[in-house]
Amino acid sequence: MIPEIGQFSLILALCLSVILASLPIIGAYQNNFLWMSMARPLSAGVFVFLAVCIAILAYAFVTDDFSVKFVAEHSNSLLPDRYKLTAVWGGHEGSFLLWTFMLSGWMLSVAIFTKSMPLEFVARVLGVLGVLITGYILFMLATSNPFARIVPLPPVDGADLNSALQDFGFIIHPPTLYMGYVGFSVVFAFAMAALLSGKMDAAWARWCRPWANVSWAILTLGIALGSWWAYYELGWGGWWAWDPVENPPLITWLFGTALIHSLAATEKRGVFKSWTVLLAILAFAGSLLGTFITRSGLLTSVHAFASDPTRGFFILAILGITVGGALLLFAFRAPLMKSEFGFDLVSREILLLSNNIILVVAAASVFLGTMFPMVYQGLTDDLISIGPPYFNAIFIPLMALLTVILAIGPYCRWKRTSVAFLVAQMGKVALASLALGVVVPLIVTLEFSLVATIAVALASWIVLAMLQDIRNKTTNKASRLKGLRSLSFSYYGMQTAHLGMAVMLIGVALTSAFSSERSVLLAPGQDVGLGNYVFRFEGAAAINGPNYVGEEASFTVIKGAEKITTLHPQRRVYLATGTPSTEMAIDAGLFRDLFITLGEQKEGDSWSMTIYVKPFVRWIWLGATFMTLGGILAAADKRYRRLRRRHTEPNREQSRSKPLGGELQASS
Repeated sequence: MIPEIGQFSLILALCLSVILASLPIIGAYQNNFLWMSMARPLSAGVFVFLAVCIAILAYAFVTDDFSVKFVAEHSNSLLPDRYKLTAVWGGHEGSFLLWTFMLSGWMLSVAIFTKSMPLEFVARVLGVLGVLITGYILFMLATSNPFARIVPLPPVDGADLNSALQDFGFIIHPPTLYMGYVGFSVVFAFAMAALLSGKMDAAWARWCRPWANVSWAILTLGIALGSWWAYYELGWGGWWAWDPVENPPLITWLFGTALIHSLAATEKRGVFKSWTVLLAILAFAGSLLGTFITRSGLLTSVHAFASDPTRGFFILAILGITVGGALLLFAFRAPLMKSEFGFDLVSREILLLSNNIILVVAAASVFLGTMFPMVYQGLTDDLISIGPPYFNAIFIPLMALLTVILAIGPYCRWKRTSVAFLVAQMGKVALASLALGVVVPLIVTLEFSLVATIAVALASWIVLAMLQDIRNKTTNKASRLKGLRSLSFSYYGMQTAHLGMAVMLIGVALTSAFSSERSVLLAPGQDVGLGNYVFRFEGAAAINGPNYVGEEASFTVIKGAEKITTLHPQRRVYLATGTPSTEMAIDAGLFRDLFITLGEQKEGDSWSMTIYVKPFVRWIWLGATFMTLGGILAAADKRYRRLRRRHTEPNREQSRSKPLGGELQASS
C-alpha cells in the first residue's frame, strides 16, 4: 500500500505542475494578479509531493520491498543500508525521479528568493519550469514508473546494486551532478521569461547571474567528483577517459562557463544580449543531452541507466519540443535584442567575446566527437571509435589560448583599453611566467617536459597576473587591508575561479607528463621499484564483507631506507550476483599518489598487479574546488542581496547610470 501512496503523490505533482505550466503564464499576459500569484504556492506543492515520492521509494529500499520492480532490480537483502538508500538513484527510474525532485527544489528556491523581482517575470519563470517538470513527470508515468509492482509473485530477494556503485563516491557524485545540471533549467527559464516578456534589457541578466553562477559552481563540483570517483573506483588510474557519458557534463559546463561571462557583459554594458540568451538555451540543451545519452540505450556503460529505446524517443521528444520551441521563440524575438553600445577592438567586451568563442568551439568539438560514432553506427551498423587523440588535439590548444585571455581580461576596461597600458602591465608578468615555466618543473620533478613547461608557464601567467591586478586595485587605498576589503565578492569569485583553473592546469599537465605505471607478477616477499619507491608484496589473505567475499593483499612501500606506508588492495566477489570487483589501494598526497590495483591470482601464491605513481594528480580536484568556491563567492555578491523591488524592469540607460552595489567586476 505504501508504494501506491508514492504513485498517488506523483500523479498529484503532475496535476499541480500542469496548472503551474499554464495559469501563471496566462496570468502574466492578461495581467491577472491572482493567477500570477498562484505560481509560488504551486511550486511549493510540486516540491512537497515529489519529496514524498523520494521518501517512499527510499523506504521501499530500506525495508527490502521487492514487490516494487525497481527495488528488486537494484537492491538485495545483503546490501548495506547506506547503499540501499543511494540505490534510489542507482537505476533509471529512481535517478530520473531524483532529477525531477531536484528541479522542483530549484523551482521552490526561485519562488522563495525572487521576492524583489516583478511578479509578472517570476510567474513566467516558474511557468516555464512548470512546463519542464510536467514533461518529466509524464515521462516517468508513461515509461519509467519507479513504483511499478511485480505481480502476482514478487521475488524473494533482489538482483543487487551494480558493484561499481557500491561506493562512497556514488553517494555524493550523482546528486551533485544532477543539481548542477538541473540548475541550468532555471537559467533557461529566466531567458525564456525575458523572451516571452519582450523586455531584453540588463535587468534580466542581473537577476539571472547569481543563479547561473551557483549552477555552474555545483556542476563544476559534480564533474570533479565524477572524475575523482572514476580515478579510484574503475581501476585504470586515470581521471578522464573522454567517455560518451562523461562528455555531456563537460559540454554543459563549457556552455555554462561561456554563459556566466556573457551575462557579465550583458548586465554591465547591455551588449551580447541575443548571444547570452542563445548560450542559456545551449547550456540547457547540454543538460538534456546528457540524460538522453544515458537513458536512450545508445551505449552500455556503468554510467548508463536504460536500454529501452522507447524511453530514448520520449526524452528526444522532450529535447526537441523544449529546445526547438525555445529556438523558435528566440528567432522571433531576435530583433528586440540589438546592442546599441559600441566598443573598440581592444576592450573587455572583445576579450569576453573571444572567451565565449573559444568555449563554444570547444563544446562543439566535444559534441561532434561524442555523437558522431553513435550517428555513424545508426546509419551504417558499423562501429567507429573516436578516442583521446582527437579530443586532446582540439581541446588542449583551445584551453591554452583561453588561459592567455583569462589573465589579460581583468586588466582591460569596458569599451576601450590602451595597448600601451596592457603591455606595461603584462610585460614583466609574461617574462616571470616563462622563467617559472622552465625552472619549476625541473626543480620539482628533476625531469624536462615541454608539456609541463608550457602548462606551468600558463598557470604562472594566470596567478602572477591575478596578484598584480589585486596589487593595482589596492595600491591607492589608505591601507592594503582596507583596499582588500573594498573589493567585491564578485571580484574575489572571479579571481578564485581563475586560480582554480591554474591549479588544475598544473595538475593535468604534470600528472600526464610524469605519471609512471608498471604491471608485474609478484609472489609474497618479492618487490618491484617504480620511480623513487619500492613496493614489497607481503602476501594476501581472505576477507569477508557484508555482501561479498574476496582477498586482500598487503604491500609495504619504501622510499630510500624509510617505510612510507602500507597499502591493501582487494579483489571481491559479490554474493548476490557473483560479480568480481577490484578495490584499489591509494596513498594520497598533495604532490603524489601511490596507487595499486590487484589483478588475478596465478600459479602458487603469485598475483598480477598494476602499480602507479601519479604526481600532482590531487591538484586537478583542488583546482576544481577553487573554481567551485569562486562561483559561490560571485553569487554571494552583496549587489544581488540589495535588489530593490520593481514592478517594471529598468531600461538600459538607468542600469548604466545607477549600477546596483558599485562597479561590476566581471570575469574575463
